[in-house]
Formats: sequence, C-alpha cells, structure tokens
Amino acid sequence: MTAAGAEALPITYVLPIRRLDTGDSDELTAYLRWLTARVEVVVVDGSPPQVFAHHHRLWEGLVRHLPPDPGLRGRNGKVRGVLTGVPAATHEDVVIADDDVRYDEHGLRAVHLLLRRADLVRPQNYFDPLPWHAQWDTGRILLNRAVGADFPGTLAVRRSVFLAMGGYDPDVLFENLELIRTVRAYGGSEVTAAGLYVRRLPPTTRHFCSQRTRQAYDELAQPVRLLAALLVLPGVVAAVAARRPALLATGAAAVIALAETGRRRAGGGAVFPPATAWTAPLWLLERGVCSWLAVSQALCRGGVRYAGGRVRRAANSTRALRRRLAQPQATTWWRQADSAEAGRRSRGEPATSPPAPPAVRT
Repeated sequence: MTAAGAEALPITYVLPIRRLDTGDSDELTAYLRWLTARVEVVVVDGSPPQVFAHHHRLWEGLVRHLPPDPGLRGRNGKVRGVLTGVPAATHEDVVIADDDVRYDEHGLRAVHLLLRRADLVRPQNYFDPLPWHAQWDTGRILLNRAVGADFPGTLAVRRSVFLAMGGYDPDVLFENLELIRTVRAYGGSEVTAAGLYVRRLPPTTRHFCSQRTRQAYDELAQPVRLLAALLVLPGVVAAVAARRPALLATGAAAVIALAETGRRRAGGGAVFPPATAWTAPLWLLERGVCSWLAVSQALCRGGVRYAGGRVRRAANSTRALRRRLAQPQATTWWRQADSAEAGRRSRGEPATSPPAPPAVRT
C-alpha cells in the first residue's frame, strides 16, 4: 500500500526482516513512510511474536506486514521472506532489499527503467556514514568492482520470471549469488549497474566483527576466489619468513592500485572516498585468514553457524541449478509437502500430478 494512495511507480518493494527485540525502529519507520509515498511496500517479518506484534502496531496501515509463509522450508530466513514477499507483490517490478538499504527516488526510477530490458538488476551499494569498519569493508567493495561486480544488499527482479523459475534455494548462505545464478540458469538476463549507487547503513562494530568468517564462507561458492584468498596467508608468511618486506610492500601497493581502479569505475569517486582504497590490503589479509577458518568449519563442523544452526552450502552452481530447473517439481521443491501428500508417500501411494516444469529460457 502507499501513503494517501499516491503510488508514483509501479514497483513493489519487498523487505525481509528479522529482529530479536523492538529496539529503535524510528529511522526504519521514517524510511518506510517515505517509500510508501512512491511504491508498494511488503514487509515480511520473521521476528519473534512479541517483536512482530510491535512492528504490526507500528506499521499498520503503512505497509503490507506479513509473516513468512509457514509452508516454506529452508534454513535461510531472508530467502523465506523473499519467497513470501515476491508472490504477494502486485507489480511486475520487484525490489528486494535488506533492512539497512536506503534507496532514493533516483535509484527507484533507475531500477524501474533497467527492468524494461533485463530480468534482474544488480545495483551498487555504498556505506554512509563511514565508520572505520565500514571503510574497511569498502575495500572489499572496491576490489569486487575492479575484477567484476560487487554483491549488494539489494537486487531488483521481474516478478513473472521469479515465479516461473520457482524462486531460489532457501538452504544456502550466499542468497544474493544464488538468486543471480538462478536467473541466469533459467535463461534470464542481468544488468550489472555499477553506476547506480544505493546507500547502505553500516552495521554496528559488534555485528561487523561477528560476520567475518560467515562472509568468508561465501567464497566456497566461488572456487577461484576461494583459492586466491587461501593463498594470501601463506604468501604473507613466506615473505615475512624470508625477510622480504619489499615484497610485502609491492603486493600491498598492487592491491591498493586495483582497489583504486574499482573506486574510479563508473564515477565511484562520488561515493567512495580516496582513503577507502588504502584499506583493501587489510581487508584482503583478513579474508585470507577467515577463508581458512571457513574451510575448517565446512570440513570439520558441517557448515558455518547461521541463525542458531549451521548452513553447509554457500550456493549452488549454475550447472546444478539448470539440472534442477529441468525437473518436474522445480516450481515447488522449496515448499513443505502438505500433510495429505506426506500421508500418500508414507503409504506408498502415487503422488498427485506435479506441476508442469518451467520452460528453460534461452
């Protein structure tokens, strides 16, 4: 729904959220009020009952406030929220965003235009304000921009494509990569909008520190990047053991130069201060250490800790997703079987007719 019925753009904004306490919701509420004057807003709230009730009182009449669909399975609560929110959207253009993402009107209109020629749009986040840990993490963003594209906390997708491909896997950790790969596997088109800058609020320092190994675990879905990260620590140790400080300095300078390339790409200097490129070697060293920790968790503990449990798979390969999309149950594999269906299976009776498989687009 929109404020005063004044919907400016045919876009549905899906916000999956989960908070453990009521906290200070004023800033988010102000942002939602701004959004509802421009687009339809669907908030899928996986918070505990008391927090959900607080949010419902706070946002009643402002947004469509829904719980996650109880028929959905999967360990990743954000994905379950998206799988609930996108079908509930009333528009073809859907923006999916984390609760720390802050679009402006230019960003919303740009996404709407880009979805005219693509099935998925990948904007570029930047942190504002920029405390030390956000500046540190910006080194990651710049390196990603230099070698390809960053993975933002927001994507935009065409609803018809999302529904036709059956959503995406709620049992993986790296959910944005999973959605991107699923659209590709389905035959959809993607636009990487390196110059479409969308503001993101930085996390707290405590949350930032708690996420280091979990974010490094994402690299298990990208073997080449994982191998590069695993080589960082042995390389540094070898240079120190050989007493070759010049080698370390040269390597750090090369990383800074690469990050600076990413900073200047598509006018990035407007949102990424010059000093952020200098944090890239520090971030790379951290990723090198945390990648070894992530691999050890995968091998020894069955996955990385996430939301009170463990998730083993970072993301599916595009090849595996193509195989899955070709299966008859592709559009419903992420749903729990209903009790009647489960009873049929337990008695060895034939299942009901499966839905027709989606046509894989080329």
